[in-house]
Amino acid sequence: MSEIIQRLGVKIFADGANVSGMREMYDRSYIKGLTTNPTLMNKAGIKNYKEFAIEVLDFVRDKPISFEVFSDEFSEMERQALTISGWGENVFVKIPVTNTQGKSSADLVKKLTLMGVKVNVTAVMTTQQVEEISEVLNPDVPSYVSIFAGRIADTGRDPVPYIQKSLRILQHLRACEIIWASPRELLNIFQANQAGCHVITATNDILAKLDMVNYSLTQYSLDTVNMFFRDSQLSGFEL
Repeated sequence: MSEIIQRLGVKIFADGANVSGMREMYDRSYIKGLTTNPTLMNKAGIKNYKEFAIEVLDFVRDKPISFEVFSDEFSEMERQALTISGWGENVFVKIPVTNTQGKSSADLVKKLTLMGVKVNVTAVMTTQQVEEISEVLNPDVPSYVSIFAGRIADTGRDPVPYIQKSLRILQHLRACEIIWASPRELLNIFQANQAGCHVITATNDILAKLDMVNYSLTQYSLDTVNMFFRDSQLSGFEL
C-alpha cells in the first residue's frame, strides 16, 4: 500500500481535530500536511481554540497545517487571521470564500496575502469563485484553494471537471495549490491524482481504508459473506 501511495503525485493531508488522531497521521510519511475546521473541532469537543492549536503545533512543526477563522465579520476575520498566522511558519489560515451573507471574502484575501499571510481559501464550489480568488492571491505567497469536490459530487455533479478548470484558472499562481476537499471515499484520492490536483484532504475514517488498496476482490467478497453470516448468527434469527 505505502509504495502505491508514495508514488502518487497528489499530496495527502489528514483532516481532523482529535489530537491523538492528528499525531498518528502526522507520524506517517505519506501524510504531507494537516487541516482542521470549526465543525470538526466542535465534534471533537474542543472548547479552547488556541490551547488546541498550540498543543497540535507542538508536534506538527515541519508540515503545513491549516486553522480556520470563525468570525462572520471581515474585520474580525482579519484580526483572527493575523493572530493565527503568528502561531507558526507552517500555519495557513483558512478563510471562507464568502461570509454567511454570501459576500465575497476576496478583498480580505487580497489584504492578507499582501501582508504575507498564507491563506487557505475554503468552501469553494464554483469556477466563478475560483476566478475571483485567482485575481487577488499574491503570487509570491504560498496559498491553497480548497474546492469541496465531495459536496459538488453530493449534488450529482462530477467534481473532476471543476478541479481541472480550476487548475487552468490558477496555473499562473506559482505558489498556489488546489485542494480536493471533503472526499467521500478512498477512490477520490486516485481521482484527484488523475485530475492533476495538488492536494487532497481526508479524514482518518477514509485514510484507514488505505490498507485496502489493491485488496483481493475475491477475498473481500468472502469477507463480506462471512460478515453477513456472523451477524445473522449474533442476531439469533429463526424462520
